[in-house]
Amino acid sequence: MKSTLEIAASSVEARCRISDHIYQTPLIPAKQVGRDQGATVLFKAENFQLTGSFKLRGALAKLSAQSNPGRLITASSGNHGIGTAFAAQVLSRDVTVVLPETVVPAKLEKIRSYGVEVILHGTETGLSEQHAQQLAASGAYTYISPYNDPDIIAGQGTIGLEIVEQCKSVDNIFISMGGGGLISGIGSVFRRVSPHTKIFGVAATNSKSLAMSMAAGSVVETEHFPTLAEAVAGGIDQDTITLALATSVVDHTLECTEAEILEALKTLAFEENVIVEGSAALALAGFNKVAQQLIGQTSVIVLCGANVDQNVIRSVIYDI
Repeated sequence: MKSTLEIAASSVEARCRISDHIYQTPLIPAKQVGRDQGATVLFKAENFQLTGSFKLRGALAKLSAQSNPGRLITASSGNHGIGTAFAAQVLSRDVTVVLPETVVPAKLEKIRSYGVEVILHGTETGLSEQHAQQLAASGAYTYISPYNDPDIIAGQGTIGLEIVEQCKSVDNIFISMGGGGLISGIGSVFRRVSPHTKIFGVAATNSKSLAMSMAAGSVVETEHFPTLAEAVAGGIDQDTITLALATSVVDHTLECTEAEILEALKTLAFEENVIVEGSAALALAGFNKVAQQLIGQTSVIVLCGANVDQNVIRSVIYDI
């Protein structure tokens, strides 16, 4: 397994490869969040990324490092699929994306718009990953994990490089946890260049494989329930390198309920004028749980995506 130092160094290399194909997203001061605590809160707005999610970074980092010209296959809850489909189009690669049958329709439509082959399989992302791995085992494809891959993780780490350049001193950073690629990448960069920064990993109570595995010290199976933060839902690989990486970089793990995620969605929509998906609001929900402890500090909240199902967002925000 690569160390945090190696991941951080790989993030610098990845940034050189992908910079022409991504948007360096802004670090936006919050309008209202943190004011009551006298805290400085900044949103790393990956919701404005070209594909609407940070996942484009990892996908481009992986495909640009991939020397095998053959057929590739990956699995996704949606955002990694969108990023990989975009990357495949830009880099002229042959990619198939396996998605759960419960994929958000808007995400499915966007993936198909890039012209890649799509397979729907399983009720959650972990099952889709297993199916993609089985298809790859036949020899017809090379499998690309959405998180369990050092190139993917290094691509996500480029977010950390940007934050360090955009803010001189960060006391805390809040990151939603799914498979662990995002927090492992950003966390590895911060451990090398800003070791005083506290890393908060935020999990959804309804689907928290990585958080439970970190607590247990090994990958554990857990039951998954529907969550507004569907982009971070699902199981993780038994051999995932993100478990050790996340464990080494995360200072505090937080869990948030559906009610807390919903409240954060509403705060972002009505107080910050930002519409994001539930997995992005999850990071804010984590901040809200400990905000009173962070008086006078500078905190970055990573808004990881905005590929929302408009009907769902409209109904949950407006209670209709």
